[in-house]
Amino acid sequence: MPVTQTILDTLHDVMSSPWIYLALFALALLDGFFPVVPAETSVITAGVFAAATGAPNLALVIAVAALGAFAGDHVSYAIGRTTNDRLRNGRRSGKAFGWAERALAERGGLVLVVARYIPGGRTACTLTMGAVAYPRRSFALFDAVAAVSWAVYSGAIGYVGGAAFENDPFKGLLLGLGIALTVTAIVEVVRYARHRRAARRLEPIPAASND
Repeated sequence: MPVTQTILDTLHDVMSSPWIYLALFALALLDGFFPVVPAETSVITAGVFAAATGAPNLALVIAVAALGAFAGDHVSYAIGRTTNDRLRNGRRSGKAFGWAERALAERGGLVLVVARYIPGGRTACTLTMGAVAYPRRSFALFDAVAAVSWAVYSGAIGYVGGAAFENDPFKGLLLGLGIALTVTAIVEVVRYARHRRAARRLEPIPAASND
């Protein structure tokens, strides 16, 4: 049996199990404060199989992923409340902390929605909002929007991939992941261009020569 078919059969068994919803919830929760967990890839994969085989249920996938992300972000917020000094002064975390703090000052709670689609940005943002004691009620409101939009986005692009290659879920998965990577790349390019433009505006104007 080809390796690809073996992988597909294994994924099909996993995705058709009722435990998949608990697994997706746990992955999304852990991803909130431990961003190396492949939560988005898992939700995209579930969306692919929802379209290609009918299991799991897409609405439930989106619901448990959103709930897990919401819970994980609140864990990250709580960590930020208790470790703010170490985050601010850390060699690796200091830069991300500084970015999130500036973005929060510029855009308020909306930055949490945007940061959900920036690699590493979500965790930096939730930690920072905890560290600066951002109002918990406002945090919960913006985080609900971020978590739901992320779950819908991830599940939907997986579903699109699965529907496009209904007879070949592996190609559907590649398409879904390709869409996600493309969107992430576009966000990063736009963010970099905006940062460069802002930096140029802040550059001092050379003094005119008297010669």
